[in-house]
Amino acid sequence: MAPPSQLTLPLAGLKVIEFAGLAPVPYAGMVLADYGAQVIRIDKIDGKGGVVGPDVLGRGKRSVGINPKAPGGLAALKLLINQADVLIDPFRPGVLERLGLGPDVFLGSQGSNKRLIYARIVGFDRTGKFENMAGHDLNYLAQSGILSMLPPMNSSGAPSFPLNILADMAGGGLTCAMGIFLALIERNKSGKGQVVDNDMVSGARYVSAWPLMHAAIPGNALFGRPAGQNLLDGHAPFYSIYKCKDGRWMSLACIEAKFYATFLAHFVRSLPSYFKPPKEGYVPRPENQADASAWSDMREYFEAGFLTRTRDEWADTFYGTDACAIPVLSPAEAARVAGSPHPAPHPRLSRTPGILPQGSVTTIVPCEHTEEVLREIGLSEDELTLLEEGGAIRLSKPRTGAKL
Repeated sequence: MAPPSQLTLPLAGLKVIEFAGLAPVPYAGMVLADYGAQVIRIDKIDGKGGVVGPDVLGRGKRSVGINPKAPGGLAALKLLINQADVLIDPFRPGVLERLGLGPDVFLGSQGSNKRLIYARIVGFDRTGKFENMAGHDLNYLAQSGILSMLPPMNSSGAPSFPLNILADMAGGGLTCAMGIFLALIERNKSGKGQVVDNDMVSGARYVSAWPLMHAAIPGNALFGRPAGQNLLDGHAPFYSIYKCKDGRWMSLACIEAKFYATFLAHFVRSLPSYFKPPKEGYVPRPENQADASAWSDMREYFEAGFLTRTRDEWADTFYGTDACAIPVLSPAEAARVAGSPHPAPHPRLSRTPGILPQGSVTTIVPCEHTEEVLREIGLSEDELTLLEEGGAIRLSKPRTGAKL
């Protein structure tokens, strides 16, 4: 593979305007940047709102500080968007429209950039009863039907508490990026841009189509039963997670009979001589895998057995086999395996793969590229000075008399 400096990335030459927002939008922008797009993030000049916590999704982007409500700010922002291929809107319905930056301004009959892909991410369906309500990943999962399918986390029966992956990242950011790719492909045929609407409830449902459709089949063994009583939600002892002697964990997913037989052979053989089954005389056998009446004894046997050795000892036992028994890694351990704490762009393309920025730098300073970017779109020194003095833009090095 050619060194990064010599690679032609698949989205090279694409200009993206990303309004600063919470996780889904910066994630979508990061995906585009990882594959070569020039992503310009619009930050508030007062530093309020936008990014929350460490700015870990800013890699490969530049930041411009513009206040569209100050004299000249809206015109400067429109000029920037008119030269862009993609806009990503993170706000509630109507926010950009009220600023004079809605889709019709660019894509309407008198639009100023009819090739623009205008992507927007909201939480709830824009046509539903929750349209204008605030929410977060957990709320969107609750509405999608997925949250109720997660197995109970304790005796209260409440669903497990998920990370903000399914709605925010998968159903929000990644699905939005896919929509942008589709719209760009279509634009190559028609020459026209369009609006890409993405709500995280629908997105979470789409990426969860397989379990949701199984759940619609009454009594289906995969997901048609109450949460925690299905084959793939921890009910089956051969598809579960087990604690080891050192307090760490092993994942077990030997669903197929041949994989289960492989697991049993290695597991039973590796138990120490002092091991005593919880149920005297009971030893799980390959031919009894599907016998749900034996699953309680099977689980107790596995639980007791895994506790006799450390996680890494069990990992060594199953390494190179088809037992489907794999150690549960911490984020730090997974980073060492991958070679970086920063997840690499994926999938990998053979000729034009995405790349991590040099040194895997992930953060950007808000407004640090304002002058650089605005000069690129044709603004003069005098225009920059007027905009800064009027409070419309923020430069990385403020000039005398600027409103901050």
